[in-house]
Amino acid sequence: MPAAPNVPALPPPIAAPISTETRLAYVLRHFWLVHEPLPNVSIGYADTQPTVTIADAAGPFFQQNTPFPAAPNFREWAGRRVPFFFDTQPLAPLLVLGAGQAVINADIISAAFYLLSGWQEYFSDTRDRHGRFPFDASVQKQYGFVALPVVNCYFDVLKMAIEHVTGRPLSIRPWRQGAPFAAFISHDIDNLRSAWKAPAKAALKQGQLLKFGQQLWRHLTQPDAWDNLETVAAATAEYDGARSTFFILPEHRPGADGTPNADYSLSAGFVQRLETLKTQGCALGLHGSIGTATDALHLTRNLDDAGYAARGLRFHYLRWEPRQTPGVVDSVGFEYDSTLGFAEHYGFRHSYCHPFYPFNFSTATEHGFLEIPLVVMDATLHHPHYLRLAPAEVLPALRPVLDEIARFGGVFSLLWHNENFDPANTRNGPAQFHELMGELRGRGATFLTGREILALLPS
Repeated sequence: MPAAPNVPALPPPIAAPISTETRLAYVLRHFWLVHEPLPNVSIGYADTQPTVTIADAAGPFFQQNTPFPAAPNFREWAGRRVPFFFDTQPLAPLLVLGAGQAVINADIISAAFYLLSGWQEYFSDTRDRHGRFPFDASVQKQYGFVALPVVNCYFDVLKMAIEHVTGRPLSIRPWRQGAPFAAFISHDIDNLRSAWKAPAKAALKQGQLLKFGQQLWRHLTQPDAWDNLETVAAATAEYDGARSTFFILPEHRPGADGTPNADYSLSAGFVQRLETLKTQGCALGLHGSIGTATDALHLTRNLDDAGYAARGLRFHYLRWEPRQTPGVVDSVGFEYDSTLGFAEHYGFRHSYCHPFYPFNFSTATEHGFLEIPLVVMDATLHHPHYLRLAPAEVLPALRPVLDEIARFGGVFSLLWHNENFDPANTRNGPAQFHELMGELRGRGATFLTGREILALLPS
């Protein structure tokens, strides 16, 4: 798929040599972030004579700039049909357990690195009209596994191998109060003043001048239905005192490409409301405006304009250029980001249900900020360009995703815009939000802010 005509030319990918050792270190770093460490276990390829041996099957792939590897081999694992990339022995058993050793006959280290690092989008030139790597171009779409955290499945194979060679159970690190998984509830504040516009335009188009006048009068004399941050915070807090994270958009003017930013400005009164919400336990992050994902100075101006110390970030329209944005986030000094999800589909953009540190291709190390990947966005569920789920279809569609996150002790990151708390929205509105929050509470999730998630991870 060619890049959209209005998308700026992409910078060339710059990648340091990515060795077997680099891939192994990056993947095992994330494996041990999730699991309690065990002594006396070595994991690697056959040439290092480890106790857990991984098949070396990537060949020259990581010395090239090809975005997509050969098709995966699907194997049954724990009742799931799991795609294994770099699996050159499809007839061999996946896991062979011997006396004091284990052999994994698929290169799960290279496969996990490929997915977790975002290799496909870094080396692909395909972008949509918003400059994003599109779901349609992904291996998740091509092979049908966007709702399966495949990297976690690979880690499950490795976990079984480690338990065998050590003779000890390997536990997933617990969340607060032993909760089986965590939920991060956030709201991008794009619009506060525009609830009246759609019904007013519809009335005007239909020649209903009285109704148009009523909408205009209501707009001029009453608070807008979307000016509801306190209502949003209270709705979230109904569930075990969960606290909302508000990503505030500090730029009012449209982006250089004409894409709208906020329909409000950061008045003194609005900033005071934000401070009050903060004292009530809500978190305030920055919603990077159009253009900031590739411009550190622009993002810094956003941060200065916000007027508060935002440590978390999500970019407007989920814009993210993998060859530039991670470096921008690092340079401005954010502690965490929560942009990386597909706008078009719920699930796992990096095939992983835990937070992770994005891979730095230019240095062959990791970036300094934590990514809390976005699992579900309300607009994805019902939008003319996305899934168009009926209200009754939302929760059933998401339950399998919740099953996977609960199974692996991950984080369910939810974005529900404040405008979709408008009672007039019956498709992806407050009723659907409350159904989903009730499901999370019923499954025993602990509700955490981004900084709380970061604090619970080992250094």
